[in-house]
Amino acid sequence: MTAETTERTQQVVERALASLSGLATLPQTTIKIIEIVEDPKSTARDLHDVIKMDPALSVKVLKVVNSAFYGLPGQVASVDRAIVLLGLAAVKNIAIAASIARLFRGKRISEHFSATDLWRHGVAVAVVARMLAKLSPHHGIPDEMFVAGLIHDIGMLVERQAYPEQFAQVIDTCMAQSIDFLECERQIVGADHQAFGVALTTKWKFPRHLRAAVGFHHTPEALSGELRGLGVLIQAADRLCSQEHLGFYITNADQAITEPMLEALGISAGHLEEVRQSLPQALADAEATLGS
Repeated sequence: MTAETTERTQQVVERALASLSGLATLPQTTIKIIEIVEDPKSTARDLHDVIKMDPALSVKVLKVVNSAFYGLPGQVASVDRAIVLLGLAAVKNIAIAASIARLFRGKRISEHFSATDLWRHGVAVAVVARMLAKLSPHHGIPDEMFVAGLIHDIGMLVERQAYPEQFAQVIDTCMAQSIDFLECERQIVGADHQAFGVALTTKWKFPRHLRAAVGFHHTPEALSGELRGLGVLIQAADRLCSQEHLGFYITNADQAITEPMLEALGISAGHLEEVRQSLPQALADAEATLGS
């Protein structure tokens, strides 16, 4: 990518973020929760004090904690107890998921795309990413990978709101022709959903690993160190869900999960098949828990 192209892409992304209304703002409670968990001096009491001020979030946290998705042996009646059982990071992830769900609403902009389709794909990728993280000896805390999978395509919400006509054209073009989705975005919109997503999550001050998942799930080779493994894990989860045609799946256009990807994750083709077989029930549990 030339310096001129990079600058033009940056301008397209900046114009998009400047034009956004509700999408660009996370609930204040969620922002505070992220700040608390990122601060090594924070305690469980700090987190509880923030969540208890948001009754709707308190209810959502308890719903998730008590769901089949977590499979805890007994009912958890308080947020305090949920934090003790699951830890600060897990409750933070539940809060992010609950906040993000409300953004995936809005009218259908194309015959082939709605925000609900994108949400279903995100939940599916989240479920697979969580399962892969449990199997992989190298990469990822399962709950962290769940959130990374859930939000990996959030840049498309920026495109849908800022450039609806161009984004609809991208989708219709890719449905009609065998063309790379990201390349089509760059040609028609001026930037791809990875660029929009990383800009939005940077604005939100999301942790580094979530920004990496959003910005490089199609191009994990551009990442270094432990972040590359995270990128490969989300890429593999994304491709598996696209193969299964779950939600808005055309971004991967029949791309396979390769042997080098499995090697990087430290899992076998057999493990991958186990995940594929377990996916329908796990996805049903997650959808029932998270709603939309």
